Order: sequence, then C-alpha cells, then structure tokens
Amino acid sequence: MRRTVPTPRTPDGPPSGPGRRRPARGMRRRASLVLLACAVFFTALSPLMRWYAFPRLAKIPPSQYQDMVLEARPATLLNYGTMKAERVPKVTIVQTLKGDVAASDRIEKSAGRDIVVWDALSYVAGPDGKMVSAIPERYLFDAHTQDPVHATGEMVDGDPVRREGIEFKWPFLTERRDYTYFDAQTRTSAPIHYKGTRTFRGLEVYYFEQTIPWTKVALPKKMPVKGITPESVAKMGTTRWYSTKRMFWVEPVTGAPVNGQEIHKEELRGGDLLPGGGKVTAFAGHVKMRADYVDSTVALVTSQRTLVLLLTRYLPWGFLLLGAALLALSLHLEARGRRPRAPAGGPPAYEAPSSGDGVVSAGP
Repeated sequence: MRRTVPTPRTPDGPPSGPGRRRPARGMRRRASLVLLACAVFFTALSPLMRWYAFPRLAKIPPSQYQDMVLEARPATLLNYGTMKAERVPKVTIVQTLKGDVAASDRIEKSAGRDIVVWDALSYVAGPDGKMVSAIPERYLFDAHTQDPVHATGEMVDGDPVRREGIEFKWPFLTERRDYTYFDAQTRTSAPIHYKGTRTFRGLEVYYFEQTIPWTKVALPKKMPVKGITPESVAKMGTTRWYSTKRMFWVEPVTGAPVNGQEIHKEELRGGDLLPGGGKVTAFAGHVKMRADYVDSTVALVTSQRTLVLLLTRYLPWGFLLLGAALLALSLHLEARGRRPRAPAGGPPAYEAPSSGDGVVSAGP
C-alpha cells in the first residue's frame, strides 16, 4: 500500500531550510562595510577638525568694531592753568578699535595671509568732559595667531613703530606662560607675566601682570591747552615720565581680556614750564573698566568661547567617539554574519526519493 506525504512549505511558498538565512547574512555584511567606512571617515575627521580646520576658521574679522570705557575714581590731574596737580572725582578713558577692511585686503595681497588692521584711539577726558589727551594707533596683526605684522602705516600717535609681541588681545587657546606685550606709551615691548588661574564672573581666566618702570616718554601730539605743543614744552626743557602696573584677566579659549586695570602714573619733570622746576603729577589713578562694559564683554566672550570650543573640543572628540561606536557596531554585525547557525526546526528528517511534484513515496 502506498501513501503520499506532502513536502513542508512556508506560508510564502518557498521551502524552508538553511538557505533562507543567506540573504540576511549578505545584508549584514553590506551594513557592516558601510558602518566601517563611516567609522574611518569620522575618525579621520576628528584630527582634521582640530589641527586643520580650526587654525583656518578661527580668526578675527577685519571689520570688527568695539569700544571700551575705563574710569579712574578718584584721580589726580594736572591743571594746566596753574600747573599744579589737583584731586578730581574721575577721569574717563574711552578706547575704540575699528577695523580697516580696505587696508586689510591691500596688505593681504602681498603678505599672503589673513591680516587685520585696527585703527585704535585712546581718548582721555577730565571730570568736565574736556580732552586731556588723544593718542591714535594703527595696529596690524595676523587674524589667526595675533602675531604682529609689519607694514607701512604701523604707528602710535603718528610715530612709526615696529611692534613685537601682542597688544589688546591674546592668541586663541592662551597658554599658562609669559607673553611679550607692546606698551604704546614707551613704544617698546616687555614681558607680561602669567600669575595664575582665577575665576571671574563664572569664567576660568588667566591673570597677567606687567609693570613698566618710570620711563621718559613723548608728549601727546594733542595737548589740552592751546599754544602748548610737544615742541614748545621740549624747548622749555620739560620732559614727561610714565609708569604703570597693567593687569589683565584673560579668557584662555578665545584669548580675549574680560577685565583690565592699570595703576597709572604720569609726571612732568624739570624745565621752565614748571614753577621752580622739580616735578608735578600730570595724571595718576587706578583705571578700571566700567561695570556695564565688563558685563557686555563677559557675555560676548562667553558666546564666542562656545564657537571656539566647538572646533577644538566638542566636534573633534564627538567625531572620535562616533567613529569608535560605528567601528564597534560594524565588528558586531560582521561577527554575527560569520556565526554558524543550525537549520530551523531541528535536525532534518529522512526524505525518500521524490515521485512527483509536491509528493514523496513512502513504503508500506
């Protein structure tokens, strides 16, 4: 007696068995290769972002404009009418920095790098708002490194100078070390010393100090009294002397000072201009940034700090961690694709030779 046994089929029709797992293994193999390629891409992008993109993208814009108001409360100021020093309630110093885009473009063509040209003005006003002095500067520097650039037009109060070191701003990613800082009064550069890390308005900052000893300096080209000029004062034998202790709190990521102070002293010495010769204080006071300008500077630096950290820390480390995660996932899928699997449903049953489509013959 003969009986037929139907061949087992899956709901979709094709026979069940080990062959059904081959497409899944192939897809895992392809996904593993794609993930591996992405892992290599993001891992390679990490150092490129830090060491290639950052030095080129982080720069000072050539069109930047900013102003700063500093005050000495109280202060000592020379009365040019009596030629005697007087105690006054305050002296105000307004500093402005304005980028000259046309000059930057012109110098960049010959220098072959990004250049910033700042026209700076330090305007000193007495308690009545009248001018005490006004000293202009032209400062040229590399937009990325803040290193000085020497070109025609570099000057302080109309006198050509050749700066060495930094002025106004520290480099991006400021280090815990001494720097060379240019002093506009003496037209010379001297070390400014790193004095430690501090916290200022919630920011970690580096504190720097520079002391300029008593030095003979030029008189400002613009004097507060008509008829008194640097040339006429020089003919009388009177000289101007200056000393200061300069202090900066610098946010190290951006290299921007968030606070600045000076203990500033100026004297006129000798000559016929002074009654009986000797010396007289022209200006003395502890100069500090006005509170509202400190607040606005801290807010601006905080926002710029995030952008610099994005290029130097967040993206490089993020890409590196993403590459490692993708590599781990790629290896996991590859391992699963190579793992041997037992056929579904247990060991295969005995099958007799086929006698027709869809049936097999079985003995009695």
